[in-house]
Amino acid sequence: MLDKIIRFFLENKLVAVLLAVGLVGCGIAVAPFSWDIDFMPRDPVSVDAIPNLGENQQIVYTEWPGRSPQDIEDQITYPLTTQLLNVPGVKTVRSSSMMGVSSIYIIFEEDVEFYWSRSRILEKLNSLPSGTLPEDANPALGPDATALGQIFWYTLEGRDNDGNPTGGWDLEELRSIQDFQVGYALSSASGVAEVAAIGGYSKEYQIDVDPEAMKVYDITLTDVFKAVKESNAEVGARTIEMNNVEYFVRGIGYVKSLEDLEQAVVAVEDNTPVRIQDVAHVSYGPALRRGALDKGGAEAVGGVIVARDGENPLEVINNVKDKITEISAGLPSKTLSDGTESQVEIVPFYDRSELIYETLGTLEEALNLEVLITIIVIVVMVFNLRSSLLISGMLPLAVLMTFIAMKLGNVEANIVALSGIAIAIGTIVDVGVIMSENMLRHMEESDGNESLLEIIFRASSEMASAVLTAVTTTIVSFLPVFTMVAAEGKLFRPLAFTKTFALVASIIIAITLIPPFAHWLFSINIKKKAIKLFWNGLLVTGGLVLLFSPYTWAALALLAFGLLNGAVVLYPRYEEHRPWINIAIVVLVVTYLFSRYWLPLGPSTSFFLNFLFVALLIAIILGVFQLIVHYYRSMLHWCLNHKWGFLSIPAGFVTLGLVIWLGFAGVFGFVANGFNSIGIDIKSTDTWTAATETFPGLGEE
Repeated sequence: MLDKIIRFFLENKLVAVLLAVGLVGCGIAVAPFSWDIDFMPRDPVSVDAIPNLGENQQIVYTEWPGRSPQDIEDQITYPLTTQLLNVPGVKTVRSSSMMGVSSIYIIFEEDVEFYWSRSRILEKLNSLPSGTLPEDANPALGPDATALGQIFWYTLEGRDNDGNPTGGWDLEELRSIQDFQVGYALSSASGVAEVAAIGGYSKEYQIDVDPEAMKVYDITLTDVFKAVKESNAEVGARTIEMNNVEYFVRGIGYVKSLEDLEQAVVAVEDNTPVRIQDVAHVSYGPALRRGALDKGGAEAVGGVIVARDGENPLEVINNVKDKITEISAGLPSKTLSDGTESQVEIVPFYDRSELIYETLGTLEEALNLEVLITIIVIVVMVFNLRSSLLISGMLPLAVLMTFIAMKLGNVEANIVALSGIAIAIGTIVDVGVIMSENMLRHMEESDGNESLLEIIFRASSEMASAVLTAVTTTIVSFLPVFTMVAAEGKLFRPLAFTKTFALVASIIIAITLIPPFAHWLFSINIKKKAIKLFWNGLLVTGGLVLLFSPYTWAALALLAFGLLNGAVVLYPRYEEHRPWINIAIVVLVVTYLFSRYWLPLGPSTSFFLNFLFVALLIAIILGVFQLIVHYYRSMLHWCLNHKWGFLSIPAGFVTLGLVIWLGFAGVFGFVANGFNSIGIDIKSTDTWTAATETFPGLGEE
């Protein structure tokens, strides 16, 4: 099967090109990075900063004002808990009762779908037996969000035209703006489950009764309650006809001012109405509150935006910001006593998108550095520019294919999941190196009569099954991670998925794309001097054009390639040095980019010193590699002739590892017991004590 696949793509290179273009296009479309690409649609992978380790839970919240925690527990929390225990898929139910409030947390099994569990709870609440709860206690289901749903916090503040704080707004005004304007507007943003107001004072009508006046008029509190309730209502009647026109009859009674409440009639004594103002004082006032929002030592008013479960947090935040921009112009403003114009503005003070972008930036930088390191190592160790180009091209394509798999598998991109891609890069490169090296070996051993296509096919076929077996073994080794459940499963399964996706992508590329593209690259052999000069002239022209762009390094690289290779064309006696020249240019360019991305000595140190440090580091590491390669045969020969001497080295490392892990006493305790059996106590010796203190063993968590 593998041979048939390899030959199909070798003989149908157009299919390979279309496959590569399609994978690149789809990968760019779903990549989680904030790429500004206007010419193609974007549907990025859902991205967050950290994995959501919260349990699969729903919250039932019940208010019963004025009742003690014991009453709440006996009449609401306990009856509701016993009823909710038999909801399908429930793992456990936790509850808490406090003054006037009952909170019940229903924890479901991990495999229970989020919205299915909500529908089952609502079904149970709607079918509670009569008398289970007090008549004035109405349980409500919490927002459809998870424990990690709080993505955006903001405050409402008065600012001038330059964005400077002005004040001039009291807490009651700001809370009213939040409750009746900002909150409703932001709730309409796509993906928002709830906008919870916090801080300030909720404005309300307050009636302070006068007991003495009530006693004089023989009026009870029940009469006052009834009068207030009935005074704030409208009544609809039928219609009356006048001059062949029907008129609707309405009794308008909604309270719109303090005077409306003051004029409400409580009772009638001797045909004289007793109004609320006769037995009570009516005023505006703040509702009771149990908390406040502090910002910089002063009270503030704001809100918390909670994202709906399953939504892309970054996309929801962007939707909220767009909505804030849309409504900002319509927020209230006032002129202060000093003539300053104070406009209410929405000021963020927690925005998770910053953390998300930093997470993505960390991974993007890590991937860039890994790609650059890989290019340097491959160019120097393989010493074949075409092969290096082939192997290096695997990396971004495999990463893009991983993003496609994440989108299809609904795997969220976060710091743990994306690190799986970084971990897999070494294996991806290994696959490309093995395939390319075998192709080069077969090409060198060829007698020249066999076609290049057959050589590439034979080399690829020879290594395909071995590469597939090696990568499959790595994938199988991750199977225990896929079996993890609960918090550890949510933490580590995404990493296992992304690493597996990347490894599978490397296999697909190695079997389908590397052979046809290798055949193309290795087939290029320009012999005519004029054509060589033409291509090098194009490189020089491109370099001159790029000199006027921000990519000066690319311009210099193109100029170097064009001029030096053009010089070799004009002076053929230097042809044998051309590979060295090209490799030197590539190494210099990549080292420059690596230094600019990494800056190992810090941005405060000059770039030249950073470049020298990176170049020296690369030279030392690759020099050691070259020494190992050069003397490998001698080292192998010594190891085979001195097996016991060599095997003592890994045996020593294994012993040292066990001593560090389990502790000296844990590993060599049997020795002490043996000496004790003959009457010798070595545990009291200084040597044993020092060894035990040095290697106590690793702790566990």
